[in-house]
This record gives sequence, C-alpha cells and structure tokens, in this order.
Amino acid sequence: MTPFTSISGPAAPLMAQNVNTDVIIRIERLANSKAHELAPYAFEAWRYGSDGTPDPDFVLNDPAWQAAPILLAGENFGCGSSREGAVWALNARGIRVVIAPSFGSIFQNNCYQNGTLPVVLPAETVAKFAEIARAQPEAPFTIDLERQVVVPPNGEPLPFQIDRRRREALLRGQDDIAQTLERLEEIAAFQATDRASRPWAHRIVDGDAG
Repeated sequence: MTPFTSISGPAAPLMAQNVNTDVIIRIERLANSKAHELAPYAFEAWRYGSDGTPDPDFVLNDPAWQAAPILLAGENFGCGSSREGAVWALNARGIRVVIAPSFGSIFQNNCYQNGTLPVVLPAETVAKFAEIARAQPEAPFTIDLERQVVVPPNGEPLPFQIDRRRREALLRGQDDIAQTLERLEEIAAFQATDRASRPWAHRIVDGDAG
C-alpha cells in the first residue's frame, strides 16, 4: 500500500448525498477486472450517456477535474453494499482523498485498508470547499495527514480528526494485515505461553483430539 503523507491538487465537487457503492462501481465490473483496471468504470452510470459517450455535465468529465486526486462529496458517501471494489475504483481513477460530512461505515474502513483518506468535516465546510472548487477549478487543495489539516486555496489550514492508529497506518502504508505481521514475535510468545498453560486446547488445534 502506498504511504499517505500529503496530497495536493484540484478537488472535484460531487456533492450528491447517499452516493452508494453500486454507483461508484457496478458489481459486474468486479467479476473480470483487476483493481488497477477499474478506472474506466468508476461512476460509470453517471459518467456516460446511453450511447456510451462521456456526459459533459458530469463533474469528473470536466477537464479541470479529470485528474483530481481529491473528491468533495455529500452526506453518507459510500453507503450501500460492502464491496471493497468501490475504493479500488476510486484509487484506479487517481482519487486518494474523499472529503464528506459522513461516510458509509464499511466503505470508510475499506478506504483505510487501501491507502485512501476519508476526511470528515461539517457539511457547511464541505459546501464552502465546493464553492471554492467551482470558482477556481484548477486551484489546489492540500490534505496533509502529518499535520492533520486541509488547506484550501488561499485559505487557512483546517484541522480534521482521525483515529491515531489509522493515521499511523496510512502514513506507513500499512493495512491491518501488515500491522499484525509487525507483531509476530509477540504473537508467537503468547501462543507459546498459552500452549503451556492450556495444552488440551492445542491438542485440538493441532489435530490431536485424543
């Protein structure tokens, strides 16, 4: 997983509420595509018209935001099913930060597991950021995880909250498995102690029920 320290770039204002994971990536696209191949299918139903041509009114088709690494979103972004492919599609599309007033809880956790930063800020703040983004489409926002701040164009740094463990894992580029593997010696020591104190339990675990 790529470590996350800071990101700077345009912020695409997609301010719809309750954007579910089926809108972010349709389930059938996950059957035959690898994670890094999902960029063309992110927001597919909204990006393309019925004839398959890009919809010029969809924000991510605007030249100013086609390569935006930051997405501004409405309430409850990433609700719906638990598919991790929704985050894969955003990552493949180049989006590393989503700023919203709230997230679907499973989607939010999937972000942390895939090196994407979900930033929770008040609805009025996100709406203000969207106004700035529309007025200055190519002006860069900066999200600095080390300092835990969002810096809008020509604005003051605004702090955001994040769980300490989640922050450290993102800074180091680690998902839950990688963090667990760092503690193999502690795990082995616990298992050795437990094996000595409860040998009967380990006979079953080791396949010896006799």
